[in-house]
Amino acid sequence: MAATETKKPVTAEQQQELDAALRRAGKALAVIETYDQARVDRLCQAVAWAVANRRTFSCLVKMGIAESGLGDAESRMGKRMKIRGVLRDALRQKSVGIIEEVPEKGIVKYGKPAGIVACIVPTTNPDLTPAGNAIYAIKARDVVIFSPHPRSKKTSFETVRLMREALAREGAPADILQCLTKVNIPMSQALMARTDLIIATGGQPMVRAAYSSGTPAYGVGAGNSTMIIDETANIEEAARNTRLSKTSDFGSGCSADGNLIIEAGIFDRMLAHLQSEGGYLASGTEKAALRRVMWDDENHRLPDSVAIAPQRLAAAAGFSIPADRKFIIVLGDGIGKEYPFSGEKLTTLLAVYKYQGFDQALEMMRAIYEVGGKGHSCGIYSFNQDHIHRLALAAPVSRIMVRQPQSKANAGAFNNGMPMTSSLGCGTWGGNIVSENVHLKHYLNTTWVSVPIKEDRPSDEELFGTFYDPALEADEAAMAAP
Repeated sequence: MAATETKKPVTAEQQQELDAALRRAGKALAVIETYDQARVDRLCQAVAWAVANRRTFSCLVKMGIAESGLGDAESRMGKRMKIRGVLRDALRQKSVGIIEEVPEKGIVKYGKPAGIVACIVPTTNPDLTPAGNAIYAIKARDVVIFSPHPRSKKTSFETVRLMREALAREGAPADILQCLTKVNIPMSQALMARTDLIIATGGQPMVRAAYSSGTPAYGVGAGNSTMIIDETANIEEAARNTRLSKTSDFGSGCSADGNLIIEAGIFDRMLAHLQSEGGYLASGTEKAALRRVMWDDENHRLPDSVAIAPQRLAAAAGFSIPADRKFIIVLGDGIGKEYPFSGEKLTTLLAVYKYQGFDQALEMMRAIYEVGGKGHSCGIYSFNQDHIHRLALAAPVSRIMVRQPQSKANAGAFNNGMPMTSSLGCGTWGGNIVSENVHLKHYLNTTWVSVPIKEDRPSDEELFGTFYDPALEADEAAMAAP
């Protein structure tokens, strides 16, 4: 959509739809606010199963890919496991009444709804994003109005319709969840301005619009996932995980591996293993052709290259690759704004770089994040604890995956402790308010009840250490005394 569209007002028809949705949301909120913990937990299970069962999710995946023309059906099916993970995390936490007690501090915390939530849905996750947000919102006793991406709005609407039916079967108001139909940028902006909370998952223009709406908002930052592979790495594991991350939904996620920084001594072996995992190493000529179809003259990424099979990407660039190739590899020739391959790619293409000495690896990592993706994610394949520690100290990111496929792990996995989500906060690096995975606590208001405790006041000597000078604490009367 053109940037000028953001200046257009909503139409009378859109205003009517939005007003009606907000009225229904208010009525539904008055009901769900009265539910106890067992009731909301059951509703979470009901809406999750309505879309996460294999038969239904398969239909939604096919519908979403047919509608948007983006993504890979086989790997996108795996996202139904993410819904299970969100449900797991939600069910294991309290959200109604007393949710936490800290006796030694005299603190008791109570969970309260945030209210009416506006959820902006990206075109690459028209099914997962509504489902995950619905679970956390219902758990918090919120209501949600979804604003889907126009390119995949039918899929999002169908996902929400199925969850609404599940709510109705449980005797709860279906309007706990709603999905707008007459969507465009002005409609999304109008929605965000009139709700209590915004969850904005999508492109940076929409996230910036969320932050400027006047409504509290959780947004996400751009990704440019970069992995360091040092000399201690299990090369077979690193290559396999790279393939899993790079090919998931044709690399559409901002967490998909984009750059590998590989130690010189293992570079050739790693490159060979990447090819054995299905990578196609592009020639210099082919790389130049890819550059022309992926970015314009000002290095802005072209949308037609996003989330497509490597065969389609190659064909667009004017060459062909074997049918069994799963992603394309290019040799990095530089890092910086003038080298677009060092930036976010969002497709089935991977850039690889060679380093000598871990200090250089860290320098290259920092340079890549100056191109883009600061605040999001990086990772390392290493068994050297000092290297892992040094990366953690140096990387300007909110999450680091150690020996894990980035796009399968950083938003939560069943074999790590990251909170399950489809929204990854990127901190102030990425222009976000949180530097963690957006999960249940972000959908809640919390009331802190404080009772008196035994006084906890350290002495001045403890507080100020060697800076403390008792002479400066003497009052005027004491100083004037003979």
